Amino acid sequence: MKIGGIGGANTQTGLNFERKVDFQKLIEAIPGYEVKKVLGKAGMGVFFEGKLIARCFRKHDFYQFLSESGIDWKSLISKKLLPDDALLVIVRETLFIIEVKYQQVAGSVDEKLQTCDFKRKQYLKLVSVLGLKVEYVYVLSDWFKKPEYKDVLEYIHSVNCHYRFNELPMAWLGLPVRKSIAEEKSG
Repeated sequence: MKIGGIGGANTQTGLNFERKVDFQKLIEAIPGYEVKKVLGKAGMGVFFEGKLIARCFRKHDFYQFLSESGIDWKSLISKKLLPDDALLVIVRETLFIIEVKYQQVAGSVDEKLQTCDFKRKQYLKLVSVLGLKVEYVYVLSDWFKKPEYKDVLEYIHSVNCHYRFNELPMAWLGLPVRKSIAEEKSG
């Protein structure tokens, strides 16, 4: 589903990204979803049909979550990493670090893509005591489909990180979607 557009509005099975987007608003635009504050908890709660299924953290919210979980981040890593968006999918016990990278000209993003392994391992240090897994995923624009990115894209996968182009399917994140009326009648 594209914010302000009609592109993927009929599928409602993924989050489509265009340049700088508000991740939480993308989720909230999908039928059945609501994103709202959970009293006394860091970040925002993600609710599907009224049930808390995930939590979203931005930048310093993530460290508030660590603090409420009794984790002293300074004893585990030497410098804060500030995620653009982090999504804790409760049922999967998985923290997704989501970095959106859109490029129209060559630049510093090229080298930033090569840091995912280090960052994933740092986040893992922070949440492994909670029994959480960490998945680091880039959402990339079509710019990165150029042949000169072949090696870096292969590297991203070789270090157990991920990339998707322009969208994140809800099923890939482990998040439910409402069945369409046609699916309900046939199933």
